Amino acid sequence: MRNILFVASESVPFIKTGGLADVVGSLPKSFPKEEFDVRVVIPNYTCIPWQYRRHFKYITHFHMNFGEISSNEYVGIMTTQYEGITFYFIDNEHYFAGNSPYGDTKFDIEKFCFFSKAVLSILPTINFKPDIIHCHDWQTGVLPVYLHTIFRDNHFYDNIRTIMTIHNLKFQGIWDIETLKKITGFPDYVFRATDMEYKRDANMLKGGLVYSNYITTVSNSYKDEIQSEYYGEGLDGVVREKSGGLFGILNGIDYNEYNPETDNEIFSRYNAYSFIENKARNKLELQKELGLEQNEGKFMIGVISRLTDQKGIDLIGHVLEQIVDDYTQLVVIGTGDEGYENMFRYYEWKLKGKMSGNIYFSNNRAHKIYAAADAMLVPSRFEPCGLTQLIALRYGTVPIVRETGGLRDTIEPYNIYSDSGTGFSFANYNAHEMLNTINYAKHIYFDERAKWNGIAFRGMNKDFSWRNSAQEYSKLYRRLMG
Repeated sequence: MRNILFVASESVPFIKTGGLADVVGSLPKSFPKEEFDVRVVIPNYTCIPWQYRRHFKYITHFHMNFGEISSNEYVGIMTTQYEGITFYFIDNEHYFAGNSPYGDTKFDIEKFCFFSKAVLSILPTINFKPDIIHCHDWQTGVLPVYLHTIFRDNHFYDNIRTIMTIHNLKFQGIWDIETLKKITGFPDYVFRATDMEYKRDANMLKGGLVYSNYITTVSNSYKDEIQSEYYGEGLDGVVREKSGGLFGILNGIDYNEYNPETDNEIFSRYNAYSFIENKARNKLELQKELGLEQNEGKFMIGVISRLTDQKGIDLIGHVLEQIVDDYTQLVVIGTGDEGYENMFRYYEWKLKGKMSGNIYFSNNRAHKIYAAADAMLVPSRFEPCGLTQLIALRYGTVPIVRETGGLRDTIEPYNIYSDSGTGFSFANYNAHEMLNTINYAKHIYFDERAKWNGIAFRGMNKDFSWRNSAQEYSKLYRRLMG
């Protein structure tokens, strides 16, 4: 049996702010249980809903030296079983209280340094020695550094290997060297340019990249992109240096949660053979619910996204009034930058009956949009993997995407000559190129409806379940362990 420990700042169903939680909570279930014992550890946030917290069991607690911060810092260990996976929770109310898992940057850096050291410290206590510790994003970046420095002389930790997965290179955990040195207790050499130093500061993610055995990211295209200056966020040199141990493995989605045939959140359930009639029913009901003109013949475009520059929302803003017309409706849901939130509020007022801007997030409403919309617009500036387009495929909602990262790897552009493809795409980060692609999609929808239905049907029959991702990670684990 090979022991694998996933370490992350969040995981479904306990706490979620983005796609990271989906990966950490869903992927472990997909490994062959006869070969891998995969467990997960996250912080014991007080904002985890009571419906989950009430099932947590106390294991024990101890006190841990934590740099110059504390020589006696409390570390509690809680556990629960969820869908066959053992989850551990690091308990410390000083660090993990509050209404959100993230807040002030400096305090976040301190608490995730604490979390990373605590994870290693609990292993002898819970009697679980991982063959591989699989670290996710900058919040766990210092764990491989701890393993090779503070914990190096403890033989319990011999032969533990580490993998660092980059979910989004933009976020790195950067603060001044003196503060990080006090927090971690790392020796001086760790803060050299070859290690954690970054533009005279300390960079947690860089530490994880340098000290881990392998690096993965969440699509093959993003793996290639982050080795370039444009996408590399200042770490492209480090990534290129480690390219021999760099792998791109696509994320998946939970095919039980996202299944239009069994989804209780939508108005009318359907499958690949009944979607034409039933998507129309979903559209009419959603139009009614949102105060849009009720007409199943309208071309409905969905946008389910964080409202940020990364997601290409500026492109939509440039041409929104050209996207929405007498034949086209736009339904948006999400939160983000205040300017974009207000932009969609304004256009909902100006384009009453044609545009719905839902400036919040509701899982129920999102499911209804997936089921009702004809197309899903994902025009990201960069996109490590992207889950929106994968869910859209599952619901027969045709993706319109920019060719970057995971969007390029998962959506095959429609080819009218071979009548193939699962969506529409554009190459350059340009609003009018996006608009031209949307207009071409409209043409196929209104004038070649049978071909449009074929695109949707092919998308619904694609398999982007976690099973495929788990197979690739299994190969990587075997390779790392020899």
